[in-house]
Amino acid sequence: QVHLVESGGGLVQPGGSLRRSCAVSGSAVNDYIMAWYRQAPGKVRELVADIINGGHSNIRDSVKGRFTISTDSATNTVSLHMDRLQPEDTAVYLCPAPKSSFSAPPSWGQGPQVPVSS
Repeated sequence: QVHLVESGGGLVQPGGSLRRSCAVSGSAVNDYIMAWYRQAPGKVRELVADIINGGHSNIRDSVKGRFTISTDSATNTVSLHMDRLQPEDTAVYLCPAPKSSFSAPPSWGQGPQVPVSS
């Protein structure tokens, strides 16, 4: 059974930086597709970035050049590094469980949702 523990996030001024991390137990992050989604108030949840087997990553156009996604096999963690945050980046950022294919729907944990606000 996969267990996710998210950390990071908070309030920063526009232009600031934050990192959200998701520690995974039960699966090795570099063996799967890991991702970060976000959901702003009143908006649909959207994919921000994903990373395939700890290598190639895909970044949403609206945050490309400001956000990066990475994994750490030593801590089995996937992180979203967010630079030059803007008010439009304000959202709850969520880490779904690891998955083996892009077609599989995301599976969400039950932990608290910490917003990122700029």
